[in-house]
Amino acid sequence: MIWYALLVAAVAAERVVELVVARRNERWSTARGAIVTGQGHYPAMVVLHTALLVGCLAEVWLADRPFVPALAWPMLAMLAGSQALRWWCIGTLGPRWNTRVIVVPGLPLVTSGPYRLLRHPNYVAVVAEGVALPLVHTAWVTAAVFTVLNAALLTVRIRCENRALAAATAPATPAPA
Repeated sequence: MIWYALLVAAVAAERVVELVVARRNERWSTARGAIVTGQGHYPAMVVLHTALLVGCLAEVWLADRPFVPALAWPMLAMLAGSQALRWWCIGTLGPRWNTRVIVVPGLPLVTSGPYRLLRHPNYVAVVAEGVALPLVHTAWVTAAVFTVLNAALLTVRIRCENRALAAATAPATPAPA
């Protein structure tokens, strides 16, 4: 259990690093006239992602979940892959990446890196992590609950992000004569 707690703590530390990067990127975007949208669902995202980390540890400890190597090792590989994809997304978007929906009007959509394959690859990483992290130590209830709640939240988030990106990248309409 100690090594699993350390793994969850490492993911939590990675989240803190993401927040530091997001704050820096928010300053960059704001300096360029960024528009922030989706503030209503952001607190729910924070709570859900925090609950994932707490749920992983609580379920393993309270329900005495076993370590099953045949499940753990593939899930650990999936977790590592999700982290690699997440940081590929962050690196590809550079200062445009954020945990919030922040877009700078007039900038074109990014179509390189993982964005040449998927419209929202970071959310693939989030989904994979939400399944893999709990299942590394058979916390299947946490994995299931997070997956269902995250699907509902991502539905809202992706719609919000798509609207913001469409508005920010739309060509300016000339004023009527």
